Formats: sequence, structure tokens, C-alpha cells
Amino acid sequence: MSAHSPEEIRAARAAEPKMRARDLAESLGIAEAEICAAMVGAEATRIAAHPDAIMPLLTAFGPVMALTRNDSCVIEKVGVYDEYRPGPHAGLMVNDTIDLRVFPSHWVHAFAVEEAGPNGPRRSVQIFDAAGDAVHKIHLRAESDAAHWGPFVEALRLEDQAQVLELSPRQPPEVPKANPERAEELRQGWDDMTDTHQFMRLTSRLKMNRLGAYRIAGAPYVRQLAPKSVEALMHAAAGSGVPIMVFVGNRGMIEIHTGPITRVVEMGPWINVLDPGFDLHLRMDHIAETYAVVKNTQRGPAHSVECFDARGALIAQIFGVLRAGDEAVAGWNALVAALPDLEAVAA
Repeated sequence: MSAHSPEEIRAARAAEPKMRARDLAESLGIAEAEICAAMVGAEATRIAAHPDAIMPLLTAFGPVMALTRNDSCVIEKVGVYDEYRPGPHAGLMVNDTIDLRVFPSHWVHAFAVEEAGPNGPRRSVQIFDAAGDAVHKIHLRAESDAAHWGPFVEALRLEDQAQVLELSPRQPPEVPKANPERAEELRQGWDDMTDTHQFMRLTSRLKMNRLGAYRIAGAPYVRQLAPKSVEALMHAAAGSGVPIMVFVGNRGMIEIHTGPITRVVEMGPWINVLDPGFDLHLRMDHIAETYAVVKNTQRGPAHSVECFDARGALIAQIFGVLRAGDEAVAGWNALVAALPDLEAVAA
């Protein structure tokens, strides 16, 4: 049962019209999806939540903004939703600008939202997991084809338009799992990899997870980095023009940016990339552990910098772009190699 009725939620939202929905939900002790539900019949419509239903219908809007976040990082990309490929456990969308990995089992509640704005209606599609936490959002822009909005909503509208949601308890992040007795097996399996995607199968077989494996693998596979390494890397990448890949996700979605970054700005606890068609917002004060990681691929070693919060949850991963050519790869690898490790700073 929600801590507040739909009427109370609407009143709280009216009292703080400029507050972000996520922040309002936190202040009320409710899930963000409950704010959308409270607005059903006015600004929101409950729609089918499965990505196989939603994704193909988004193409007609043309350029939109794709937003994915976790507790510590937000990624926003502008592009067209096309080339969607469904799958029983994971879907995929890869085109020139929108690059997504979709996990349908976590797409549980969805809303088409139309709010009044100073320059006309603000329209968005918002998807939430079983606990009511945001999985993915699609925001229409001035250049989007808004004429498709009505047909889109009608095609996906649910019979159930209740203003109260049945939510499940929020699942905490998986704690780091290491198995030091099998560290040599981990290193041998690491040597044998030919694709980065094989890593999760390896750690699962050894009863570990990503962060647990990083903590025990040691050189040359992993190097724990000093604080502020992510910030230093982003500034260096912007200065060098080297293309990068940034992965940000949650249980239901991973969103990826590929390309160079140019404008990096620090504001309060946030470090931000503010480029045309791509924004990234990362809470620097949430980073508890950062690692430089090397995994074998058929194109050569893939070097990444990966950061985790104090609970052990993955915040973001930053890779070089192997297909960008030898010069770009060498430039990226040099940026990573220049980052100080934790032990050097501690000494």
C-alpha cells in the first residue's frame, strides 16, 4: 500500500511543480511510478509495458530523446528509434545514434505522459520496473512528429487505468561476490576469452560477480584506480578527441554512447558531458571504487574504466572504440594507462 493516496500525490506535485519526479517521489517516500499513476486520467495513460509492443511504434516519432539512469548516472541521447530486434531475454536496438540493450522482464509499468509546458505539451513515454523505479524514458522533442502521439497512445492503452499501482519491494544491488580459492581459474578463463560478453558467463560459473572478480583478479587484468580517475579520464578524453563508448544502465536497460566527447563541465557533485545530441550526468561523490580492466576480444584487448558505488552497484563503464582504428585505440589506451592507481596515491 502506498504511503500516500493519489489525491495527496497530486497535491504534493501541484505544490512543487518544478521538482523532478524522482526527487518528489523520494521526498514523499514513494516510487516514481506512483506519481505517473496518480496523474492517470489527466496527464497520464497506462499503456502496455513490453518493449516489443512499445519499440516498433516509436519510430514514427522521428528524433526523440532516450534517457536511461541508475541511482548515480543519467545518459541522454537524441535519435530515432529504429532497427529494434526483440529477444526472449534481451532485445537490441543499434543504429547511428540510439544504442540500447533491453531486458523485458523488468519492463512492468508504462505510461504515456502529456504535461502542459511553457512552449506547449511535453510528451514522454515512461517505463518502470516492478518496484516502480524508472527503467527508461523517451521524451518527444520540438522536431518530433507529435501527430503520431494520439495513435501511439490508443494502440497501447490498457483497459486498467487505475491510479494506484501494485508494486513489489525494491531489490537491493547484488553484493560483491568473490571466490579467492578459484582465483587461478578466473585468470585462466580470463586469458581464454575472445569476447567481453564471455566475462559474465565466466564469473557466474565460478560463483562470482563483476566487482567480486575485479577485487581478486590482480594484474594484468585489473588495476584499481585512484579517486577522481573517472573525472580525469573524461576531461582527458574531451581534450584528445579520442572516441569512447559509455555504458549506463539498470536492470531493465543499458544505453550506450559511441563517439568523441567535447564539453565536460563539473557542477556541484556532478560531472557532466553536454554535447549536441548527448548528455551525461554522473555523481562524482557516489563513486566508491574504480577499476581499469582489460579483456581479450577478437579485435584485440578492450580496455575499460568502470566505477561502482558503495553498495557495489555498477555506475558506468567507459571503453575505447576498437573499430575506430589503431590510432584511436592507442590514444584511448594511453589515456587509461596515465590514470594513477590506488596504491600509488595511498603511498
